[in-house]
Amino acid sequence: MSSRHHIDDFMRGRIIGKIKEGRKITDVVREFDIAHSVVSRLWKSFKTTGMCSRRHEGGRVRSTTPAEDRYIVLSAKRNRRTTAQQVANQFLAASGK
Repeated sequence: MSSRHHIDDFMRGRIIGKIKEGRKITDVVREFDIAHSVVSRLWKSFKTTGMCSRRHEGGRVRSTTPAEDRYIVLSAKRNRRTTAQQVANQFLAASGK
């Protein structure tokens, strides 16, 4: 099982800067101790888009705010025997959402 570590924007900028200086990808790979495929993919992405930052992560848009989440948890903890539907009905009555 492999672990994935994302490169922060500062490191991405340093890698792109080294390649723009004229250094070879293999030299940059050795210097930063990163896989060759990662650096070459980063350089290819930079050449096509002109940016070196990561894309925004996908996923479903949140429908509740963190404050509303805290309210839902608090109301569920107050009476542990309530069902999820009852908690949802209480939240609906309180917030109108």
